[in-house]
Amino acid sequence: MRFMMLMVPGAYADPAPFKMPNDDEIKKMMKYNEELKKAGVLLTLEGLHPPEEAVRITFKGGAPKLVDGPFAEVKEFVGGYWMLDVRSKEEAIEWAKRCPAFKDDVIELRQVQEMSEFSEDVQRAARELGEL
Repeated sequence: MRFMMLMVPGAYADPAPFKMPNDDEIKKMMKYNEELKKAGVLLTLEGLHPPEEAVRITFKGGAPKLVDGPFAEVKEFVGGYWMLDVRSKEEAIEWAKRCPAFKDDVIELRQVQEMSEFSEDVQRAARELGEL
């Protein structure tokens, strides 16, 4: 089972400009990432630049419209993610609970949809497109 573990930093709720974590905080996160890797559950991970640097393309009314960040109407932003391959949702939860998150951070776990969950027609179309 694959799960995406999304980090929603509490620091993004602060109106002050985002500050990078200090060296000790980064080392703790690197140690945690290494534990995931050694356990064989880490597929990939990435950190993301803060919302001030983001761009959104909205499709209200069907036409694309560009909106530069930051986005005042949204209070939660993804700061990074891990893609895990685990045996169960419970195992993903246990890994998430071990994360050296900061005060007010949130981790959201989302199971990745597998092609086997879709109808045979969708699976066939995906095979024809080279997606499987």
